[in-house]
Amino acid sequence: MGTETTARAMLAELSGREEVAEQTMAFHFKKPAGFAFKAGQSIDITLQDAAETDEEGNTRTFSIASAPEEEDLMVATRMRDTAFKRVLRNLPPDSKVRIEGPYGNLTLHNNARRAAVLMAGGIGITPFRSMVVHAAMKRLPHQIYLFYSNRRPEDAAFLQELKSLEARNPNYTLIANMSMMEQSSRAWIGEVGQIQGTLLGRYLKVATEPIYYIAGPPGMVSGLRSLLVKTGVDEDDIRSEEFLGY
Repeated sequence: MGTETTARAMLAELSGREEVAEQTMAFHFKKPAGFAFKAGQSIDITLQDAAETDEEGNTRTFSIASAPEEEDLMVATRMRDTAFKRVLRNLPPDSKVRIEGPYGNLTLHNNARRAAVLMAGGIGITPFRSMVVHAAMKRLPHQIYLFYSNRRPEDAAFLQELKSLEARNPNYTLIANMSMMEQSSRAWIGEVGQIQGTLLGRYLKVATEPIYYIAGPPGMVSGLRSLLVKTGVDEDDIRSEEFLGY
């Protein structure tokens, strides 16, 4: 797949943070000189001199949500009440963290004749946000279908941005679906329910020899993998990454 990169450890400075969905924040770091990665890869972030810690330690793995062409390194995460995330949330401006990487092979395939079908659940959108922004900025010819599943629109990080990318890339289609609209205070005119075979079938009728990418909670990843295999997809054409929600 041509995703080999040399992992390096270096310091990165916090340049900003923002809420991108309910209880979900994006953190922006100044990209260290010489740091390079491929869209879809991840890094380890280690807090320096953390004010508190727990049994999980001061290092976590994050998919890089920014595209390689963007100025900052961005990661996004659900803000659960853990020592690591409390410290991360309260880092003063210009604080430095140690990053190591990049890691991972969840990167877009080279053969542009084959469609890419991306399936994200919740915060599993982060590597795919990197991929679809990269594809738009580089004008890649790949046909890309992004299925993005959340409980409610309030939970869907980057939703409006991902929709707006359709105007920049005619080869890209976003299919967002919500599974718990009864708990939402917003209007929704898109798909509802879970990602399932009938939904995939409606949008993938003209997709050429797709390669499937899945990122999200372990149950979703295993369920979608089983669904695809049952419909005859070769396991070699399925790539996945589990988000455990630490």
